[in-house]
Amino acid sequence: MDLAPYRTFLVELARRSGDFLRPLAADSGLAVETKADNSPVTAADRGAEELLRGLIARKFPDHGIIGEELGPDRPDAEWVWMLDPIDGTKSFITGVPLWGTLIALLHRGQPVLGAIHQPLLGQLLVGDGTTTTLNDRPVRCRPARRLEDSTVLTSDPFNPGKHQNGAAFQKLISRARIVRTWGDCYGYLLVAIGRADVMLDPIMNPWDIAALVPVIRGAGGVITDWQGRAPYPAESTVAAATPELQAAVLAALK
Repeated sequence: MDLAPYRTFLVELARRSGDFLRPLAADSGLAVETKADNSPVTAADRGAEELLRGLIARKFPDHGIIGEELGPDRPDAEWVWMLDPIDGTKSFITGVPLWGTLIALLHRGQPVLGAIHQPLLGQLLVGDGTTTTLNDRPVRCRPARRLEDSTVLTSDPFNPGKHQNGAAFQKLISRARIVRTWGDCYGYLLVAIGRADVMLDPIMNPWDIAALVPVIRGAGGVITDWQGRAPYPAESTVAAATPELQAAVLAALK
């Protein structure tokens, strides 16, 4: 399967959405609405997704699209683009640059390409399950280390207790050397480029996960749910780490 043309277009999508979002991230007056699940959304989220959908429809009119904000269009197509225009909207609306745009390409329901783009920091991470690059340079997860020497990240320290085994999560992070909430997609970027060791989320949507799978795997990491199963396509927990460390993480979460 030749993914090169799709990869080139994936990069174009990331760049174009980044150009759209960059000035809006500096707009402290941007109106914030609350969705049915109590998560925030802005005109920037919707506008970026509309932009991406228009570009895809013109380039690949037979492809399907699934987006967080605007729903599915031909989700059963052979090729489907999955979009999360701003992953980390809470960071976006508070001026914290630890958000990003997630773009995935699915073939017959499985993610084969993924991108994490942080336009303010100029970081574009692209993975195909075999290789992952940061701004066109190959990156890898860092060499294995003990859990006691690791940096463990999560998006929200309260969510594990709300949605999973909070006591097991607390026991896990108590063993880590560094624990931080450098979360949402940016935490997975840090694992993929070798600056953190573990990223954990206790509840995720498909558009949160799809792009992460080829990115983490392409960087030599492992991404599963908290039981060690494939994290996609279902709504799922997610654990990403180096292969050696993943087993210790999953054992601790149980």
